[in-house]
Amino acid sequence: MKINDKNLAAFATSQSQIDKAGYLMKKGDGSKSFAKRWFVLKGNLLFYFEKKTDKEPLGVIILEGSTVELAESEMEEHFCFKIVFPSKAYIVGAESHQVMEQWMKALACASYDYVKLMAAELQRQLNELCQAETAEETKSGASSTAGSSSGAEAAGPTPPPRMKHSKEQKPAKKRMPFGILHEQYGQKVMADQNERWSKALK
Repeated sequence: MKINDKNLAAFATSQSQIDKAGYLMKKGDGSKSFAKRWFVLKGNLLFYFEKKTDKEPLGVIILEGSTVELAESEMEEHFCFKIVFPSKAYIVGAESHQVMEQWMKALACASYDYVKLMAAELQRQLNELCQAETAEETKSGASSTAGSSSGAEAAGPTPPPRMKHSKEQKPAKKRMPFGILHEQYGQKVMADQNERWSKALK
């Protein structure tokens, strides 16, 4: 995808929100030859430049709906992988097997759908931890109450507490479960991130 929007080009060349950057070999559309390009990954947008110092990218690959796979047929010349869409595939080569793996992992985790799945899994784990913590606190409280009751019966009735003329004590603040805090702040973080992306793509 070629870029004509000045705001998107400015976002591509800014130094903020860079997830990964480096030189890769990109196979031309309808061509058997590779060209060296500078790639910059920002969120789910993969920009590519002719040179690192260029002020405007040659194009951008929007990673939503894509999969990242090895390009075994291209392995003779480079350590190649491909970004696959239903109607198209981009073939890219790295200088080493390690660099290829690093880029494949970064690209596979870059889509918004993947982020949503990870957030949902983290939320599930947090909910389980909170439920286990609540059950443990309830069990401990019940054991403590039972012990106090049996001790009081053995020692006889307990006299009522004396009233002290002191300053009124403030009620203790109710402790909010970590899962609720995570959900509240997580929603705010995601809303802020979506707003930044919307502004960047306008």
